[in-house]
Amino acid sequence: MIDNMPEKTGKSLDEWKHLLQGKSFSKHSEAVKFLKTEYHVTHGFANTIVTLSKEENTLEADLVELQYKGKENLKPVFTELISFVTSLGTDVTIVPKKGSVSIIRKRQFILIKPSTKTRIDLGFKLKDKPITSRLENSGPFGTMCTHRVRISEVAEIDSELKGWIKEAYEKST
Repeated sequence: MIDNMPEKTGKSLDEWKHLLQGKSFSKHSEAVKFLKTEYHVTHGFANTIVTLSKEENTLEADLVELQYKGKENLKPVFTELISFVTSLGTDVTIVPKKGSVSIIRKRQFILIKPSTKTRIDLGFKLKDKPITSRLENSGPFGTMCTHRVRISEVAEIDSELKGWIKEAYEKST
């Protein structure tokens, strides 16, 4: 998505960050609306630009650490997911946010969110994939994802889950 930004929006991420530096928005949604209204940027690009512009002042590692504060038992699950995702290809971008981590190829294909003290919700973009007892409806992710899987321990990152992650990666071209 970031690589396609100049072609799709007319500016690079650095140019968008520079443009937003002079603005002060009290809410994330105000900055997104500004980019959509004034520059006709799609919602996905506007949201990514605003998120990455805000996060420049916060180290990515700090964002992840904050997500897992009080949920340290889930950190090995997160680490294992990141290890697998980065093994899929060099075109994977990891974008930590305040409450989740987006995994992007040309577009987001999974979202990692520590939802409770004992569970990570892994959101997927897998259009036309049937819902199962494990591969659930997207639930709290709404339209950002089509499915979710609840993960509580590293052992649940099995071949079935890795298959779904790989499928989402391959479909995100």
